[in-house]
Amino acid sequence: MAEPTQIMFTYKEVVTSLLKQQGIHDGIWSLSVSFGISAINAGPSAAELSPAAVIPLMAIGIQRGTDVNNLSVDASVVNPK
Repeated sequence: MAEPTQIMFTYKEVVTSLLKQQGIHDGIWSLSVSFGISAINAGPSAAELSPAAVIPLMAIGIQRGTDVNNLSVDASVVNPK
């Protein structure tokens, strides 16, 4: 069997993993991401440049929430004491 070259996770799987890693057992927690932004001139050639935005993902984390949805989980359910 071939070795996998890519493993993808759902938002809920990421939040659950981070809760377990941090030892959090209660509260509703949601995925949180931080983006940066910078401007560049880009194009297929130096004669065909256009202003463009580059938006890197700077950080991934979790934050307390109020509702369980596709971005969040209840820590007491996914990581009980």
